[in-house]
Amino acid sequence: MVRRIQRIGRALLTSQMALMLEYRAEIALWALSGVLPLIMLAVWQGSDGAAAAGLSSSSLAHYFLAAFVVRQFSVVWMIHVFEDDALQGKLSPQLLQPLQPLWRYLAAHVAEQCTRLPFVGLMLGVLALAQPKLLWWPSALELILGIAAIQAAFILRFLLQSVIAMLCFWSERAAALDRLLLIPYLFLSGLVAPLQTYPPAIQKLAWLTPFPSMVAFPAAVLAGEPVAIGPGFLQLALWSLLLYPLLMLLWRAGVRRYGAMGA
Repeated sequence: MVRRIQRIGRALLTSQMALMLEYRAEIALWALSGVLPLIMLAVWQGSDGAAAAGLSSSSLAHYFLAAFVVRQFSVVWMIHVFEDDALQGKLSPQLLQPLQPLWRYLAAHVAEQCTRLPFVGLMLGVLALAQPKLLWWPSALELILGIAAIQAAFILRFLLQSVIAMLCFWSERAAALDRLLLIPYLFLSGLVAPLQTYPPAIQKLAWLTPFPSMVAFPAAVLAGEPVAIGPGFLQLALWSLLLYPLLMLLWRAGVRRYGAMGA
């Protein structure tokens, strides 16, 4: 059983890696488009707001550079390809295969992350040449916990967007709902500002949502900031455990509707 899973996983990743390498130029552009945290770093370095929140210039730089890395490796575009597959009928042959189609989408994202890795390294190298004081090397423990938090944040984002993607079975414009989530994601995740700079009431509201777990928590872990590691990973796990059964419920109902329409 384990060998079969390994064989399927290896085949999926190999095929998706070959596909993503064909689109490496486009992936390079995607990586370049994810520089919002670096732009926000430039904005916040000229502001007194960070100092008022108790953030030094070095901790501010570490946070936004970590947020840049988190953003690069937690990008999810599931809903855009799933909407196209559902509307164009491309999902039908996948339903005939003895493999849950969602695994194929997950493998595509992992392959895209692997393809994106050298471009992100190149961007950090250019940044090191331009502003060497901005970069730092996290400790081994911070690096391991940071990678784990980034991957957990990616899984959470994948589950959340997959839940919305399931609405493609009932609507032709489900991707528009995902765009509505972009605003709370930007402001409550810590992508445009560290959550410490928000009023206490907004901070409490933000931590009641899954968005800080997607950026603020993994960025703080990677940057080596004082953060509650256990509760942070627990919150990631709880949101994922909440979304996974909801995803499976919507998937089964959606496939029944998809089949009833003759697809």
